[in-house]
Amino acid sequence: MRTFFTSLFAFILSGLAGGLVAQQLAVATGAEEEYIIVFMFSVLVTFVVTFVFFVAQLMNDPLAAVARTGKWTLIVFVVLLVLFVALILYSDSSAAVVRKDMPMVAGLGLPGLVTIIVHWLFVRWRVKRGVADIKAG
Repeated sequence: MRTFFTSLFAFILSGLAGGLVAQQLAVATGAEEEYIIVFMFSVLVTFVVTFVFFVAQLMNDPLAAVARTGKWTLIVFVVLLVLFVALILYSDSSAAVVRKDMPMVAGLGLPGLVTIIVHWLFVRWRVKRGVADIKAG
C-alpha cells in the first residue's frame, strides 16, 4: 500500500512541477496552439515515469533499484532529446525554421527533465524512509 501512495503522490508532484515548467516556457516564448503538444508530452512522461518507478519500488532492494532507475531514466531521456535536436538540426530546414523550432524542443525537454528529477527525488526520499522504518522496527 505504501508503494501505491508513494507513486500517487510522486505522480501528482512531478506532474505539477513539469506542468509548471511547461507553462512558464509557454509564457516566456509566447507560444500558441502548437504548445499543446508540449503539455501532452509532459503528461505522457509523467505517466511513464510513474510506472517505471512503481515497478522499481517492488524490487528486492528498492533503494538501489530506484537509484538505478532514476539514473537510467535520465540517460535515456537525454539521449532521446539529443537525437530529436539532431533530427531538427540536420533536416533540410533553413536556419530560420530551426530557430523557430528551438522553443518547442526546450518545451519538450525541460518539463520532462524536471518531471523525472522531482519524481526520482520524492520516491528516493520515501523509499529511504521506509527502509529506515523497517530497520528501526
